[in-house]
Amino acid sequence: MVDTAQRSGSKKTPASKTPATTPSPSTAGGSSTSLDPSVDTGPIKIAGDPTAPRVDLPSLGRQLLGTWADIRIAAREVSARPDMQRIDGLSMEDHRARVFTQLQTLADNGHVHRAFPKELGGADDHGGNIAGFEELVIADPSLQIKGGVQWGLFGAAVLHLGTENHHKAWLPDIMSLKTPGAFAMTEIGHGSDVASIGTTATYDTETEEFVIHTPFTAAWKEFLGNAANDGIAAVVFAQLVTRGVNHGVHAFYVPIRDAAGEFLPGIGGEDDGLKGGLNGIDNGRLHFTNVRIPRENLLNRYGDVAVDGTYSSQIESPGRRFFTMLGTLVQGRVSLDGAATAASALGLTIAITYGGQRRQFTAGSDTDEEVILDYQRHQRRLLPRLATTYAQTFAHDEFLVKFDEVFSGKADTDDDRQDLETLAAALKPLSTWHALDTLQEAREACGGAGFMAANRLVGLRSDLDVYVTFEGDNNVLLQLVAKRLLTDYSKQFAKADAGALARYVVKQAADRAYHGTGLRRLTQTVADFGSTARSVEALRETNVQRELLTDRVETMIAEVAGELRAASKLPKHEAADLFNSHQNELIEAARAHGELLQWESFTRAVESTDHAGTKQVLTWLRDLFGLGLVEKHLAWYLIHGRLSAQRAQAITAYIDRLIARIRPHAQDLVDAFGYTQEHLRAPITSGIERERQEEAREYYRAQRASGTAPVAEKSARKK
Repeated sequence: MVDTAQRSGSKKTPASKTPATTPSPSTAGGSSTSLDPSVDTGPIKIAGDPTAPRVDLPSLGRQLLGTWADIRIAAREVSARPDMQRIDGLSMEDHRARVFTQLQTLADNGHVHRAFPKELGGADDHGGNIAGFEELVIADPSLQIKGGVQWGLFGAAVLHLGTENHHKAWLPDIMSLKTPGAFAMTEIGHGSDVASIGTTATYDTETEEFVIHTPFTAAWKEFLGNAANDGIAAVVFAQLVTRGVNHGVHAFYVPIRDAAGEFLPGIGGEDDGLKGGLNGIDNGRLHFTNVRIPRENLLNRYGDVAVDGTYSSQIESPGRRFFTMLGTLVQGRVSLDGAATAASALGLTIAITYGGQRRQFTAGSDTDEEVILDYQRHQRRLLPRLATTYAQTFAHDEFLVKFDEVFSGKADTDDDRQDLETLAAALKPLSTWHALDTLQEAREACGGAGFMAANRLVGLRSDLDVYVTFEGDNNVLLQLVAKRLLTDYSKQFAKADAGALARYVVKQAADRAYHGTGLRRLTQTVADFGSTARSVEALRETNVQRELLTDRVETMIAEVAGELRAASKLPKHEAADLFNSHQNELIEAARAHGELLQWESFTRAVESTDHAGTKQVLTWLRDLFGLGLVEKHLAWYLIHGRLSAQRAQAITAYIDRLIARIRPHAQDLVDAFGYTQEHLRAPITSGIERERQEEAREYYRAQRASGTAPVAEKSARKK
């Protein structure tokens, strides 16, 4: 093994001061980002090798910051402040109080006002607002989520579902935190099934009021941030009933507490108490018993009730109206995607930094122990997850740009909004699941040190645990993606005649015949003939990876669509049973779609990179991500004839070589995330581990030099 603990490009020796090598023809100036075939059979290049590529750390760091770099940097300055950071070991009550104080600081300095209208002191900057919010996860996830509840849910509901009168009446106090509020959508009995909630808002024409009522316990509003203590108002989602007709779910502004913090008449609630994480947030439940509010408290952008009880909406379809209203609140999923990605980056920075300093076992030396990041298994645990985190970082920035275009009005058609919602439903599950997996692996990779609260990993994982089920359960969200993919697929055949469908079936059969021989459909021009080099050379081509990942999504959707084709002719319950029997395949197809989106974003980022050394290393990292996805789903590719057995074996072998090439750049790649020790706040990344190891090595060196070192038992026996 090679000791790469003292690397070029470390914080002591910035990579930007190290000249880059001339790129190979395959990476210099061309559109292809595939590797030069000679690399596959050449030696693994290590730090200190003058021919090895070098990462331009400053430019890579800027690239990772994305479109709203300046706002992210400013937000990180806030997250680096001790008064804005979590203190481990606080009681639940003290943690809640600290977070509320921090929330007031954010309100006072305008950090959280960017998305609100300029005339109210905001900036109409929707993308920048989310970019700044996401960075708060580094200070304390409780602060990020409580801020999201106040301004990203409660305030955003008033902004996007209300009209000008509502904005003027309520938004100033929401922005300043004079009116802390709850977002009362979720109910105990329905969770993600918002359309079926039980709370009602019945219009009384005699008093011109809505009567908010919780008819049974399962309709209690549950898991609401700000509900247990701090909230004095709530946006309540309820079934709007007027003149005996239920017009579906609408939102209402409802005061819930008086100036003394006591519930108003007809309103009750409970504290959810201690949770598995995020205990700086006062989650609670609310219920309503015939609570009357003025007619004007209906947030009426998409549906209104006149004085006489007449309902009107510019969106005629109840279903489309419902999804349009919920679509305006998609920013919660956007911010969770970014925050989860940031937490993964933070965890990997801690684990990889520690792994590059911690020494254990004398595998390659009689005297010096090895840096644990030099062990292949340790690299296999962390570097593929680093590749995924990079993919998510680039995908999230493109996602955020799309969000900003929709909410700024630059691209605000129905199709744009549907695309945004589908993107949110595809990416948020992948990033939040990845965060839990990465933080757990990082914890284990740091051994006992990773289990210490001071090193952040266990606390971050506990706090992010709920990210996978709030703002939409991940499996439910992926099912929404699958339905969209099915809809898009079916449109291809909506007006197709029998001949067109027959031709499609023939094509599918022909494709299967091709796939049975390996990658023929993917322009395979040479047989394997036992050549691993040839196998790998094809698989690391950008277009081949794209075809492999795309083909899996398309085939999975086509297969399920074929199975579900009969559903339209079946009774409702039989159609539901048929759909349910294929639910798992649908969710897996949606997950594959999200992975493809991330790979495409990563590829675009590589192609836009100018610095030759950085581009080479990012290409290796992108290939690790893409081929890692293929390796994860090898069974599918083999069963469906997309890969020969020999190519499947070659993938794993090549991934191991990629990881070895990336290893010397691992510290640069996490340093590029831009987190300082003020952000990490983990003792094991402070340099103390390197000092301990150097102290130990110096002690034994001095013993050997002085001749005072005791003789090992085996050596003594030989004498």
